[in-house]
Amino acid sequence: MERSASDPVLRKLEELREQYESLTAEMNSPEVAGDSVRIVKLSREHGQLRRLVEPYERYRKAITEVADSRAILEDKQTDAELRELAEQEVETAQARADELMTHLREVLVTSDEARVDSVIVEIRAGTGGDEAALFARDLYEMYLRYCESRKFSVEVLDSSPSDLGGFKEIVLNIRGAGVYEHLGYEGGGHRVQRVPETEAQGRIHTSAATVAVLPEPEEVDIQVDWEKDVIEHVSRAGGPGGQNVNKVSSAIKLEHVPTGITVSMRDEKSQHKNRAKARRLLLSRIYDDIVQRQCSARDATRRNMIGSGDRSQRVRTYNFPQNRCTDHRIHLDLYSLDRIMQGELDDLIQALRKYDLEQRLQHLA
Repeated sequence: MERSASDPVLRKLEELREQYESLTAEMNSPEVAGDSVRIVKLSREHGQLRRLVEPYERYRKAITEVADSRAILEDKQTDAELRELAEQEVETAQARADELMTHLREVLVTSDEARVDSVIVEIRAGTGGDEAALFARDLYEMYLRYCESRKFSVEVLDSSPSDLGGFKEIVLNIRGAGVYEHLGYEGGGHRVQRVPETEAQGRIHTSAATVAVLPEPEEVDIQVDWEKDVIEHVSRAGGPGGQNVNKVSSAIKLEHVPTGITVSMRDEKSQHKNRAKARRLLLSRIYDDIVQRQCSARDATRRNMIGSGDRSQRVRTYNFPQNRCTDHRIHLDLYSLDRIMQGELDDLIQALRKYDLEQRLQHLA
């Protein structure tokens, strides 16, 4: 299928190709070669663009081959043997171009997510008391197993255990290539239906937890004046931890004045470590706030997409008596809840990614 030069996809790809060539020239300049910080940043951006530029160059080559072969076919002096070869080449090169364009369109609409290799995941118990805290723990263990299968690294930034071994709240940093493409759809309200461990009469209860998945930006992406824009509160951490936790002011609370966003960190005994973790979490929440504001402007054309991760939205139900997991966004029922809770999320995530891709391609402008 031939594409016009006015095609928005081709225009965008041309812009990216020019940007790639400009970066190549900048990286080869003597001024940049001596700046290690600058060269690392440019190399990362250069590598990200390469994912699109290299297949786009192959697409351009295939289209050129199609045009050349058609020119041979249009020449009335072309002999029969050469005409037959040209016809075969048109068909082969066009098929190759179509395949490359399909790939390019998919990469183009998912490129922002693909470059995010670190996320902050916040899991909080909702309605349901102790059972909700136990469900939050189960979600944490489910994601932990999934991350182990994907070779993603998981770091617990903060946690608030419940009396029965659950979590009122747990905050994770998960790192790995393309991690946001895999976990970005987990944000929202999760509901569980089961007989709680605390239920003596065998009645089914409904409890809830919320999950937020925030891309962790590089610090250079967001300008925060830690002296002027952020108010820091220091206090003693509560809970288990011995004399150090109770006597040393190690808990940190940061308040970002321009947005009103606050974070607290008390997991470490070291005030320095808590401050570092709190700053990382604050940056992610500020970044998420910026992204949400940008997305709200596009809601009219993208409201069918599922990647927003709105915490107020009920995204999934885990029904233990029926061994059923239902994702409400795509109306998908999977009767394999036992395996899903063991971290086998591939069927769910692939279905979500496929639906989201279809929606994005429809709204690609």
